[in-house]
Amino acid sequence: MKMTRSDVSTETKSNTEKTGNNPLEQFVLLAKTAKGAAVLELIKQAIETPGVHVFGELLDMPNIKELENGPYVAYWNTLNLFAYGTYKEYLENKNILVELTPVQKKKLQHLTIVTLATKSKCIPYSVLLDELDIKNVRNLEDLIIEAVYADIINGKLDQKNCQLEVDYAGLGRDVKPGDTGAITETLAEWGKTCNDILECIEQQVVRANAEKQRAIHHKEKIQQDIANTKKNLVSPSGASGIQEADTVAGNSGTGNSDSCREALPVLPDAKRKQQKGKGIRGGGKFWKT
Repeated sequence: MKMTRSDVSTETKSNTEKTGNNPLEQFVLLAKTAKGAAVLELIKQAIETPGVHVFGELLDMPNIKELENGPYVAYWNTLNLFAYGTYKEYLENKNILVELTPVQKKKLQHLTIVTLATKSKCIPYSVLLDELDIKNVRNLEDLIIEAVYADIINGKLDQKNCQLEVDYAGLGRDVKPGDTGAITETLAEWGKTCNDILECIEQQVVRANAEKQRAIHHKEKIQQDIANTKKNLVSPSGASGIQEADTVAGNSGTGNSDSCREALPVLPDAKRKQQKGKGIRGGGKFWKT
């Protein structure tokens, strides 16, 4: 039993409600039973439906693979173009591809921007104009803005330097079978870099912990020295020692004063006055006798 175009559309809408998280899954389910013209219509809808940006699972379906060696190879080529190719490749190989609708062309242009974003984070307008076959910058910027709002890419327009600055691609494209080796090498190199960074961080942590322990021990030593000093200052033996030191200092000061007085010379006039006074007193006593 062959499925007509209306049958494909009706069943697609029904499956869309069941597979909202994976828009491609509805087409994979339909491809299991689709035959002939229904397969061709299925491919047209898949490459036009918003939100469907990967097609690898669909390409692996037996009913789709049959197209590769049949009269409808153009549909097979077109599906491969949306999975791996760019808009410029479409322009260069129109003779072996299906003619695209305006919606399909715009979708392929968006996918081309994603491919360019994987190669460079700053894409000049000149490259985009050439790859997307757009004649003026205004239309190019409108196309990029649509891609940003659709979460196909995340970035901003640098109108001063005439380039697109890409932060990251909001979606990934299918990987060609021959590119898996290069991806494996890239992931292995990335893993090695992560391990090197992790080892460096661990060394820094060990060093920081050692410095912390040294600082703690130094602080504890200082606090212990302060406590010992305070204890010595307030202890009774320390107080008596201070008093004894004061007494010794006072005695030594008194002795010094006496010695200073003993060392003072007696002036001659003072000696004569003392002798004269003694003589008068002596004389007074003599006359009384």
